[in-house]
Amino acid sequence: MIRAVILLYSMVLSLTVVGQGCSDAGFCTMGAMKPDQPFNKKVAFKLRSMEFGFYRGVTTASPIIYVATADLNFSITPKTFLQIKLPYQAIHGNFGNTSGMSDISLSLTQSLKATDKYDINYTIGTKIPSNKANLADPTRNNIDFPMYYQTSLGTYDFITGISLKTRDWLFATGLQHPFNANENTFVWEEWREPVYPDFNYVKKYNQSNHLKRGTDIMFRVERNFRFSQFNASIGALPIIRISKDSILDPVTEIRKKLDGTTGMALSVIGTFGYSFNVQSGIRLLMGVKLTDRKVNPDGLTRPMVSTVSYYYRF
Repeated sequence: MIRAVILLYSMVLSLTVVGQGCSDAGFCTMGAMKPDQPFNKKVAFKLRSMEFGFYRGVTTASPIIYVATADLNFSITPKTFLQIKLPYQAIHGNFGNTSGMSDISLSLTQSLKATDKYDINYTIGTKIPSNKANLADPTRNNIDFPMYYQTSLGTYDFITGISLKTRDWLFATGLQHPFNANENTFVWEEWREPVYPDFNYVKKYNQSNHLKRGTDIMFRVERNFRFSQFNASIGALPIIRISKDSILDPVTEIRKKLDGTTGMALSVIGTFGYSFNVQSGIRLLMGVKLTDRKVNPDGLTRPMVSTVSYYYRF
């Protein structure tokens, strides 16, 4: 059994080295939509938990994104759970460095049905912006950084989802809808020479002047391999943007919808975990992206991601 887990881990690692990665605005790791959820009817899991994770994401341009997250889960009743995610984000790239508190996630998850063979859970939640996505560069006349360098998406989002979980499988779907446009004002013309010497590189970043993101839906299909202390999973995560992003046109100042912003971003996600005991353990998550949308002004594209976390249940 241990050999099987090591083999699966090696396969996921090799995919990470040669492939791409996963991205989302956060709802894929909330409540019922989370990957690698515990399922053991023989052991009574504690109803509260803390998880501290460190995330590294590679982008399609130069920025590397690091996020440290405290993921706190509390039981309100034996069937109702509150999740609070508090992330701190730092970005390093050719344009400079930014850092700060990222968007806060809040969700309630309700157990709709629990049997010895499966669980059905439902989640409703929100994301609260930590700023208006308008971090600017003081060395360049305070012009806004592109969205890749922003620590917040700058929007209030509605999130909901449902999942079916068994010992071996997890099936989940969710929806995320932003209610407002942010206040980012990144446009190419402001970054021409002498502000930045390579204008062709500047145009690798999609313009995001007062960006309003479209609505996303996600699906997760995950196969789990559970042993006494080791566990692993591998699955597919398609995220489909069903409505176009829009920005204010830099010339006309009229809001326009952007072609190429709808469609599917498909990722493969793998996890590997080790439980020290019933209460605590460590987890490694890695993701590779197989397909992406053509235009991504929100800065959420991640060709490769990896997360290491420690969890404690109490």
